[in-house]
Amino acid sequence: MKMPHAWYLGNGNVQIMPVQRHRPTSRRPHWIIILICLVCVSLIGAYVYPPHRYSACYIFASSICSPFTDWVPPVAHVLTDDEFASHVLINDILSAPYKEPKNPKIAFMFLTPGSLPFEKLWEKFFLGHEGRFSIYVHASREKPDHVSPLFVGRDIQSGKVVWGKISMVDAERRLLANALQDPDNQHFVLLSDSCVPLHNFDYVYNYLMGTNVSFIDCFWDPGPHGNARYTEHMLPEIEEKDFRKGSQWFSMKRRHALIVLADSLYYTKFKLYCKPGFDSRNCYADEHYLPTLLSMVDPTGIANWSVTHVDWSEGKWHPKAYRAQDVTFEILKNISSIDESYHVTSDEKKVVTVKPCLWNGMKRPCYLFARKFYPEALHNLMQLFSNYTLI
Repeated sequence: MKMPHAWYLGNGNVQIMPVQRHRPTSRRPHWIIILICLVCVSLIGAYVYPPHRYSACYIFASSICSPFTDWVPPVAHVLTDDEFASHVLINDILSAPYKEPKNPKIAFMFLTPGSLPFEKLWEKFFLGHEGRFSIYVHASREKPDHVSPLFVGRDIQSGKVVWGKISMVDAERRLLANALQDPDNQHFVLLSDSCVPLHNFDYVYNYLMGTNVSFIDCFWDPGPHGNARYTEHMLPEIEEKDFRKGSQWFSMKRRHALIVLADSLYYTKFKLYCKPGFDSRNCYADEHYLPTLLSMVDPTGIANWSVTHVDWSEGKWHPKAYRAQDVTFEILKNISSIDESYHVTSDEKKVVTVKPCLWNGMKRPCYLFARKFYPEALHNLMQLFSNYTLI
């Protein structure tokens, strides 16, 4: 207890002054009030401006997601009926157990305007392997004149195809629809009239059937020939960050073929909004639809390169074409030995991405087929086939 202070007043008197107790001024907990305000603002913002979409794990069900996938709370936009139906169907296809048939086959699907100039070469490729392949021909302009009995009776009902239009995708889906009717077809390869094989049949069969991925060329290109073709009309189902580019020449597993054929939601977006001249953009559906769709629904189920080699090194609108004098053992050996995939962006930076072609984790040659060959090259190819396909 503190004693009171004594003061001497100078006249013999002493004044006792009591000690004043000063209580500290009460301070309101301002930081608590501020914190509560911030929480309220955050909650209001989350309600008024919800995220635009679910994470892949939330949309396609946890059964196909890694336990390490970033989880997004279910506050995303409400799925439309079409979105919900599409996601349920795709998830059902992807999660279905695989039952390999007794005689699994590869479906070779030829997309051509008319006759196939390399039928005799393909006949040489197929002979002796009956029962392990099937052939389908989509001729968009005129009925083909077949020179190989293997191709007789393999034409499907075809439609007109215009370069750069959705009709190209329609033709691909038409081929898939016909090939999927055979339950033994487990892998589906799209080829053009200018395509040739780079390896023998056994090599191609083991390469495609020995892995569980589809070979879909797919990469992100921020330039004018890539994401500049994207339009916001594709929202909310397709965001710009999901938009991909790639070669149309695919090789895919049956589950992915079923997804492509069953899809109407994403297909409709590309049919309406990805076409030359729309929204001041030149978008080509055959370069964007499949890479975008399959990278969204099953990104780990695709290899990001095509097994069909195309040489774009000349920097033109169309790839390099090989004439008769170009077809040598050396050029075919070089193409069939390439073991790295190559992509370059179309913007000013011209970013080059080179990745090894990994087949079941092992570095292997990337390409099984090649284009674009002129019909005049047939003789040289026939002469060289037995040699270069043994590489």
